Amino acid sequence: MLLNEPLNRVLYIDLTRRTSWVERRPELFAEGLGGTGAGIRLLEEECPAGADPLGPDNPIIFAVGPLVGLYPLASKTVAMFKSPHTGNLGESHAGGRSATSIRLAGFGAVVIRGASTMPIYLVIEDDRVSFRDASALWGTRSSYTTGSVLRRREPGSGSRTIMRIGRAGERQVSYACVITETYRHFGRLGLGAVFGSKQLKAIVIAGKHSLEVADRKAYRQAYDAIFKKATESELMKKYHELGTPKNVLPLDAIGGLPTRNLQAGRFEGAEAISGENLAENYLGRRVACAHCPTACIHLAALRIPYPNDPYFYKTLMLGYDHEPIYATGSMLELDDVSGMLRLMDEVEIQGLDVMSAGVALAWATEALEHGLISTEETDGLELAFGDAETYIAATQRIVEQPTDFYAALARGVDHAASIYGGEEFALAFGGNEMPGYHTGPACHVGWLAGARHSHLDNAGYSLDQKAAQKGETLTPEGVARALVEEEQWRQVLTSLVICLFARNVYDEQTVCDALTAIGHEVTPEGLRALGADILRRKVAFKLREGFTFEGLRLPERIFETPAPAGDFDAEFVRQAIARYAALAGDET
Repeated sequence: MLLNEPLNRVLYIDLTRRTSWVERRPELFAEGLGGTGAGIRLLEEECPAGADPLGPDNPIIFAVGPLVGLYPLASKTVAMFKSPHTGNLGESHAGGRSATSIRLAGFGAVVIRGASTMPIYLVIEDDRVSFRDASALWGTRSSYTTGSVLRRREPGSGSRTIMRIGRAGERQVSYACVITETYRHFGRLGLGAVFGSKQLKAIVIAGKHSLEVADRKAYRQAYDAIFKKATESELMKKYHELGTPKNVLPLDAIGGLPTRNLQAGRFEGAEAISGENLAENYLGRRVACAHCPTACIHLAALRIPYPNDPYFYKTLMLGYDHEPIYATGSMLELDDVSGMLRLMDEVEIQGLDVMSAGVALAWATEALEHGLISTEETDGLELAFGDAETYIAATQRIVEQPTDFYAALARGVDHAASIYGGEEFALAFGGNEMPGYHTGPACHVGWLAGARHSHLDNAGYSLDQKAAQKGETLTPEGVARALVEEEQWRQVLTSLVICLFARNVYDEQTVCDALTAIGHEVTPEGLRALGADILRRKVAFKLREGFTFEGLRLPERIFETPAPAGDFDAEFVRQAIARYAALAGDET
């Protein structure tokens, strides 16, 4: 029984014809719950085999879940598309207000088709869709400007979401992101480039629908239990106090913090870029996603003096997490916090995925050191580890693309290395640049084989660290089974669009109780079967679009730099990938 009727409604928007309509699709949400479950089914329907990721046939799909607006920490929106970065599955998640805005506008999903012939932005207010001229916003230097203009121009303050791209998306950099609520992002795999290819500058969504539940007493009990677990959990307390930057020092201590393009696992400047130092000396405020009591978003206040005036400053408020710190800090040997934060800010201004941008800059630095490229390719820039100013200039050039080298780098390190060499230290996994962990074989297998080549797919880094702590020896079979089991359960959580930081709050029984109280009768067995099916569908989509497990490139650098879980080799990784493929695909 589905009493949350608005969740069944899918809004379809055709940019080519500038039309929109609503269809009721209860089967998407009965079987898939929402989020990734509904998103992958819609992607199967909407994306033709072999579609050009930057062509009008590539859809943009946003999907939310049944817990949104009703329970704490159910705060994510799932975006599905064909990735221009990898050529197969594009999936990215963002917090902020996007999920509640879509739900309160009366929809469980939004499907965007076609492409505009001129720059536009969309305004969705309940059932009304407006197509607005964005010509004046197209080409603005800063992504902040677009947000500022739309906040003043459009209604819905306090409850709306504003999704927008920067110049990187307009220029169709394959790892351009979509920014929402200034400090949250659809970061990975190039959704911003897909926006840009459709000349879609932004989307504003607001609504005033109300939500009903099946059993108010049961709902209240389920809500209180979840809220209590969330606010009393030591893990969630960590996220509130320091956030994910708390990971920097522990990873550095065990040799798992990628440094200088993974030439090392320890960083001499780790203390400076640690969550502790940032909180003590730079933290300006904490903010939270909608309906979240944790407030894990930490904003640094960076004071930049105006030229020739010692008493006046511009203050930047910058969101920082472990991944941005790794990508613009240890990976580039930047221990100057001011320089690191200004580089983060430039990445934000341009609208790039920070992990891909940081890894791209690290690879380019080493390529220059090895003589694979010269300053002719870098447009005169002497890229060097530790040089924040030059990295800021290079970030601008990735978007401007004044040379063939930057045009190649704008498609990621896999592509750039295939042209200029240096594949042995080009740290991309399935085409997606590495996250901020070098803990052992499980993390690398997880990124290589995982559905979106992300550290959030299956948390292989956690498997490595547990093995290292216990002195256990990992095996290819054990790694594959553990990764697949975790990734299947994460499909359930991301179908409900539960923040993965809260995965220990929402265990199987808690999920069942929460769903039952609002009208969804489910069992743990049914949820696990659903998770397995969603993962199988994702793998099938990737294979359809040309992905192969056998064709995955293994960066040699991961075998050369010692990892906390011990030595491993290419054969171990290949065996684990093959077993993962069988478990996630044919045998699920």
